[in-house]
Amino acid sequence: MINVLIVDDDAMVAELNRCYVARIPGFNCAAVASTLAQASAIIQDPACTIDLVLLDVYMQQESGLDLLPVIRATGRPVDVIMISSASDRATIQTSLHYGVVDYLIKPFQFPRFEEALLNWRNRYNQMEAHSYYEQADVDNLLHSGPPEIADTRRLPKGLTQQTLRTICQWIDAHPEQAFSTDDLANAVGISRVSCRKYLIWLAQINILFTTIHYGATGRPVYHYRLQADQVGLLKQYCQ
Repeated sequence: MINVLIVDDDAMVAELNRCYVARIPGFNCAAVASTLAQASAIIQDPACTIDLVLLDVYMQQESGLDLLPVIRATGRPVDVIMISSASDRATIQTSLHYGVVDYLIKPFQFPRFEEALLNWRNRYNQMEAHSYYEQADVDNLLHSGPPEIADTRRLPKGLTQQTLRTICQWIDAHPEQAFSTDDLANAVGISRVSCRKYLIWLAQINILFTTIHYGATGRPVYHYRLQADQVGLLKQYCQ
């Protein structure tokens, strides 16, 4: 479960964001703070685990921006999504300077809120999946955008709809199973090289979650598992 701290001095807005968080599976509103002092105390409390902060800028006699260096100084692995009506260049530049992972300008609709949290979770899962990274993994973390909408007309060159359907149908039938390239290639009767291309693409659009396992020889073996929140997207490719 991902623990979220909401920092906003407007009780109605804080409650709305809390309700939004509750609508997204896997996220939990662990606390709400109406002042920066309260937020700082919660973040630094060793008994309280906070993974993600939803932070307003304009607060009574305070600026949410002042909490950003405090969070970084703690050294705790806490990420921040700014949620504010502040849209000036200086505010956004300062936010980005301190590494905020997204910035939502009020007013916004729930789909944009959900997108921000799900995109963050995708990056979080990718970070947790590896102890060491290849260049492609780092590139995907730094440059990947939001998950693409399924569109068979946009399959990469060399991938066919028929083979993709076969692969996705097997994955759909084994939603809880982690598998390697060899496992899937043998199961559906295609070459390992061809299978690897499809798995890389499915991981790139966040349908699959990737982990690396090192054997006795030190050669990495990639294991894949279906992302639980991407079942609907996978089924589109099963048709």
